[in-house]
Amino acid sequence: MESDNHQNKGTLYLIPTPIGNMKDMTERSLETLAMVDVLFCEDTRVTEGLLVHFHLPYKKLISCHDHNEEHMKSTALKYLENGFHIGLVTDRGTPIISDPGYKIVEEVIQHGYSVVSLPGATALIPALTMSGLSPSPFLFYGFLSSKKSQRELELKRLQPLPYTLIFYEAPHRILEMLQAVHDILGNRTIALCREISKLYEEVIRGNVESVLQKIQNGVRGELVVVVDGNHEQVDYSQLSILEHVHLYLEDGMSEKDAIKLVAKERNV
Repeated sequence: MESDNHQNKGTLYLIPTPIGNMKDMTERSLETLAMVDVLFCEDTRVTEGLLVHFHLPYKKLISCHDHNEEHMKSTALKYLENGFHIGLVTDRGTPIISDPGYKIVEEVIQHGYSVVSLPGATALIPALTMSGLSPSPFLFYGFLSSKKSQRELELKRLQPLPYTLIFYEAPHRILEMLQAVHDILGNRTIALCREISKLYEEVIRGNVESVLQKIQNGVRGELVVVVDGNHEQVDYSQLSILEHVHLYLEDGMSEKDAIKLVAKERNV
């Protein structure tokens, strides 16, 4: 049985940072930032500004982002091997949630070191709870692919699911993304949440067509899109047999059981 023992050896701490309002920083996160020996940061300039804002002692800051995380795994292990505590932060929100950090966490765990993830700021939960859509069950997807064909495939796989769906999206892609949602998932009820916890926080609710009409001239800020699940009789006809099987595999079903279920549902 695996367990995390945080005594007498280095520990990796995942430290959430505010997504907008600086008052969202928890007391425990501040204490941990002050305690760790070194900080792995998505952007060292952003993290340095955070330390200055909260009058925290300067730390050794190491850049760790999407493009170099694979190479930083060995660096993190060396610090832990020498008994140092590491903090991992991203620019905003909780590390790993559509942000860097997973590769280092995976490596650290494989080598027997402890990982402690602190609760804190993240955009998806506030978006879900103020969307007005069913909060349970929900599926957090993160960013859809920026490539049209891949995005359409991803949405086709999600189309049959009865779960509330949560996406992150960039302002320059939001119109194209919502049009794809409309074309593949249908004119569902959605909530477009922007600038969560910031001064100009806004939630635009309605069906996909009405929201597209409201933002036809574009929209700014950090965006979270919450989409109602499929409440109609599930139609798998737009999925290929292989896509249908993969849908259940992604839900954790064994290959054997997935094939049996698809054969039954498709009468093949």
